[in-house]
This record gives sequence, structure tokens and C-alpha cells, in this order.
Amino acid sequence: MSANLGGYISATFNPLTSGVTATVEYLVVAGGGGGGGGAGGGGGAGGLLTAAGFAVAPGTALTVTVGAGATAGTSTSAGSNGSNSVFSSITATGGGGGGGSSSANGVSGGSGGGGRGSGTGASGTSGQGFAGTTGSTDGATYSTGGGGGGAGSVASAASISFGGNGGTGLCSTITGARVFYAGGAGGGGHTGGTGGKTGGLGGGGGGGKGGDGIDATVQPTAGIANTGGGGGGGGAGSASVAGAAGGSGIVIIRYPANCAPPTSTTGNPQINYADGYQIYTWTSNGTVTF
Repeated sequence: MSANLGGYISATFNPLTSGVTATVEYLVVAGGGGGGGGAGGGGGAGGLLTAAGFAVAPGTALTVTVGAGATAGTSTSAGSNGSNSVFSSITATGGGGGGGSSSANGVSGGSGGGGRGSGTGASGTSGQGFAGTTGSTDGATYSTGGGGGGAGSVASAASISFGGNGGTGLCSTITGARVFYAGGAGGGGHTGGTGGKTGGLGGGGGGGKGGDGIDATVQPTAGIANTGGGGGGGGAGSASVAGAAGGSGIVIIRYPANCAPPTSTTGNPQINYADGYQIYTWTSNGTVTF
């Protein structure tokens, strides 16, 4: 007997009960780091881990934890780190917060947060993400924030006129479409330049700038939900701007559509079928049992 699953014919064969080792492909992205305030550094992207051939045992509920995006820094403080995401024994590390005017160094994480002014950019986690960059300062009036690192590249350098761009994320086709995840955020700028810079491809937020006279304040943008993107650094001027929050993470698994589905899931995963695979996507915590 067979069943039609979203256009794919799935036999009732279950490798877990047929003497065959079952494996799945996974994508685990942690929550992005928050941007720092007051010409702050951009938040680093959440760590990203992906691989095929991950063995799963029958009858055991495997944990799924979707990391929350980080809290943004205030108008002076550094951003906080994002929360870890977990699938079974696979843990992606939350993105690092960007430096702020009262705590200038970026914070290490899945990808590192950018520094503020002379503050240094922080390192990422090996195999999960890249470093943030140091900010820039003229030593007297102006400072800018470095960009937060992404899963695919280091952030770009800041200058005294521009905050650094966020590092680029990585493209995955696990859902059947090309989607970028885990982009770093842009650093904040100041009124003497042209303001903050853009976030990296993969959900990273853009940096802001502070208002001064007729020059309007530009708010930084948050990392996009369920991408693990970092939050943008806030600007500085006569009005210093708070940073933006990081984006939440995501957990996705897939395996061939001609294998039996899991015996149970919790956390209300979205279920799709594409390219001969059944695909389970969690945006909130849950479990899966094969």
C-alpha cells in the first residue's frame, strides 16, 4: 500500500524497522546577536550548521530548540547574544552582540559582533560563522560601528564615514528553494558621515545613524525572523540610537519521501514535499520521533 504525500508517492517502507540505518539532512541556525547602541557594532549572525547523513534511532524523541534572537543594546550599551538552536546532538551557537558606546568591543558567538569606535570585532565559532570587524573613530568627535560577521564571510571594515557592512550568510536548498540564512548586521554611523551600512545577505539588519539638527535619525533594522540574522547597530549624534534585535533561528530536516514519516512530532513543524524529500521546519521548540 502507498500514500500520496503532496504529489510524491510514499511507500510504507520504514528504514528504522527494516534493518537499514536511517539518516536525515539538517539545517540548524541559532538566533542572531543584537546590535550595539550609540554608533554601535552590528550583531553577529547565529551559528549555522548543516550536513547530510545524520543517523537517527527509532523510538527516541529528538530535541528541537529554536534559538531566540538577541535583545538590542540601549543607546549606549552593547547588544546581547542570541540563543542557541539544537537538533538532537547538534548545537548551533547564538550570534555575538555588537559593541556599544559604554562597552566598545564586540562579543564572540556563532558569528562575532562588530566593535564600536576603537573597540575590536569579535570572533565567530569555527565551522559556524565568521568574525565581526573593528569600528572606526577620529579620536575626538566621531565613531562608527564595525559590521557583524555572517555564516559565509567576515564583515566589512568600518571607516570614519561609514559603519561596516554585515558579513554574508550561506545559501541552503534544503527546502527546495535557494534561501540565505545567518547574515551579519551593519554597524551604526554618525551624522557627520552618511550613516550606517547594510546587513549581510541572509537576514542581517542595517545600521542606523543619530539625528543632529535637521538631519533625521535613521533607525537600525532588526535581523529577520527565522533566519538567524544579526541586529543593526544604532547611530550616534545629538540623539544616540539604540541598536536593533537579532532575528530568531530555525531548524529544518529532510529525508526521502519514499520513507515513512516520523511517528510523532511536537512544536507544530511545517511539513512540505519537494525534490523527492519530505521536509520538516520548526520555528518554535519541539521534538521529533522516528
